[in-house]
Amino acid sequence: MRVAIKIGGVALEEKSSLRRCARAVVELANDGHTVAVVHGGGAALTRTLQRLGKESEFIDGLRVTDAETRDVAVMVLAGIVNKSLVAAIGAAGQPAIGMCGGDGMAFRARRKHSNGHDLGYVGEIVLADARWMQAIWQQGGIPVIASVALGNDGEYYNVNADQMAAACAIACRADALIFLTDVPGVKNADGSVMPWVGLKQVPELIHDAVIGGGMLPKLEACSHALHHGVGRVRIFPAQEVDQLPLFYFSRLQCGTEVLSA
Repeated sequence: MRVAIKIGGVALEEKSSLRRCARAVVELANDGHTVAVVHGGGAALTRTLQRLGKESEFIDGLRVTDAETRDVAVMVLAGIVNKSLVAAIGAAGQPAIGMCGGDGMAFRARRKHSNGHDLGYVGEIVLADARWMQAIWQQGGIPVIASVALGNDGEYYNVNADQMAAACAIACRADALIFLTDVPGVKNADGSVMPWVGLKQVPELIHDAVIGGGMLPKLEACSHALHHGVGRVRIFPAQEVDQLPLFYFSRLQCGTEVLSA
């Protein structure tokens, strides 16, 4: 089985959570699965920007990114966050190779607009090449991909990590895409976690303000992956990551399965 896993939020911030996620990734690989990891790092980026005196603005869950913010994003995401995750996976017993979308021109982006808003150096993936991931797998490694990519103009673009994960899953023809999140899953209007949600339900949930903020690009990424051949998509609470290696073979009671219907 080929699995793409997106790691973000607290899982990247707390060392104990990072180690647990790394162990789960390595356990999947040791069970014979082919694993690719895509990561965010928004909290670390926001914190670094604040230290530099820059405030962050978000539109529809996406960070408005001027040139300076973009440069900091490359430094933080493709630098310290990526290498920390590579180190954690290595410490868990499996070699990992860190890369970003610009390496080998594996992921190409174009400028993204959101409902007419100019987000600056925010990109959306238009082309993904799985050859470099294949090369890492052939050498027994795990690719760890930071969510920045190159545009045709030679500029780096900050890409939402959920959307980067979907592009990765599609490119490598993943059987499953897992989003490890800070939240327990997609919540209904009464606050309860929905064990599954169909894509046809999503517009109504957005209209009723049940879903918003950072969940919007996540569900957009889920939809994109399912419509382009990824077999299963699940939003999975990072606090339950120890159960991750069992998700394909057990009926888990945590998280939300996103269905194409």
